[in-house]
Amino acid sequence: MSKYVIVDLEMCNVPKRNRSETYHLKNELIQIGAVVVDESLEITDEFMTFVAPEFGVVDAFIEKLTGISKKDVDGAPCIKEALEMFLSWLPDDAVLVSWSDSDEAQIRKETEAKGIAIENLYHYLETWLDCQKTFSEKMDAQKNYRLSEALIIADIDYDEGAHDALVDAKNTARLFIKMEREPELVLSPYYCTQCESETYNPFAALLANYSFAG
Repeated sequence: MSKYVIVDLEMCNVPKRNRSETYHLKNELIQIGAVVVDESLEITDEFMTFVAPEFGVVDAFIEKLTGISKKDVDGAPCIKEALEMFLSWLPDDAVLVSWSDSDEAQIRKETEAKGIAIENLYHYLETWLDCQKTFSEKMDAQKNYRLSEALIIADIDYDEGAHDALVDAKNTARLFIKMEREPELVLSPYYCTQCESETYNPFAALLANYSFAG
C-alpha cells in the first residue's frame, strides 16, 4: 500500500499591473503544507515552507485571511526551490492528495508560466487525488463541499486555523483517513437528524454551533 501525502497550498493575489504575457495568472504560491498518512492510516510526518512570490503581493487581505505576512515570505525559497525541497521530503511511492484539484492546477500552471522543470514533478501531478471529489461521491451528491462543511458533516474534530496550509493539510488528512476507514461514511448524528426535515438547512444549523469558517 502506498503512503499518502495530503497537500494544501496558500496563494496571494497577483495585481494586474504585475502580470505579463508570460505570467498572467491571478494567483501565486506563498505556502506549502503537507502531512504523511502511512499504511496504517496514521499521520506520521509533516512539511511546511513559505514561498517567495515573484509577481504577487502579500497585502493586508491575504495576511488577515492566511496569517502569512510579507515578513514570512521575504527570504523564503522561490517556487522551484520550495518544490524541490517538498519532493525531496516525499516518501517513496507517495500518492498526493488535496481538497479539490485547484492546488494541483496551480502548481502545473505556475511552473509552466515560469518555465520551471523539476524531475518527477509531473509524475505526481498526473497521479494526484481529489479528496473533495471522493467526499461528494461518498455523499452521493453533485455539489462540491467546502472543507469546513465536510469536516462538520463527517463529525471530525479539527484544528482551528483555516487558510494555513499545514492546518488545512492536517484537517484534510483527518477526513481522508475517515473515508478510507469507513466504506459507508458515518456522518454527524445531528446532521442526519436535521436532514430528515425538508425545509430545514442542516448545514446552516451546524455552522451556528461551530467557529470554524474555512
